[in-house]
Amino acid sequence: VQLQASGGGLVQAGGSLTLSCVASGITFSDYSMGWFRQTPGKEREFVTAINWDSGRYYSSSVKGRFTISRDNSKNSVYLQMNSLKPEDTAVYYCAARRSRRITLATRPNEYAYWGQGTLVTVSS
Repeated sequence: VQLQASGGGLVQAGGSLTLSCVASGITFSDYSMGWFRQTPGKEREFVTAINWDSGRYYSSSVKGRFTISRDNSKNSVYLQMNSLKPEDTAVYYCAARRSRRITLATRPNEYAYWGQGTLVTVSS
C-alpha cells in the first residue's frame, strides 16, 4: 500500500493551494480518506475527511476555507485550500481508513495507511 501526497509549497497569506494524494495497493472505494497536519513539537491534527460516498467532515479551523474531494476512478483524494493563513503552515499528510461507514474518523490511530507528507508554508 502506498499513498503519495503532493502539491505543497510556499504561498502568501490569503492564497490557495491544492494538495493531491494518490493511493495504490488498496481498493480505493472501500476506504475513507483523511487529511491531517503536523507542526514541530505538536501532535498530528485532524483537518478533514471524506467517506466512500463523498460525505465530508471538517475541523472547525478550516471549515469554509478548505474543501476535500475524491475521484475514485483515479484513486485520488484532493484538498483545496483557500484563504490560507500563517497558522495553516504544517506538513500535511493524507491517510486511508478501510471503512464504508457514514461516520468519519478524526483520530490518527483510526487510519491504517499514511502518505509521506507534503510541506505547506504560508507567509504573512
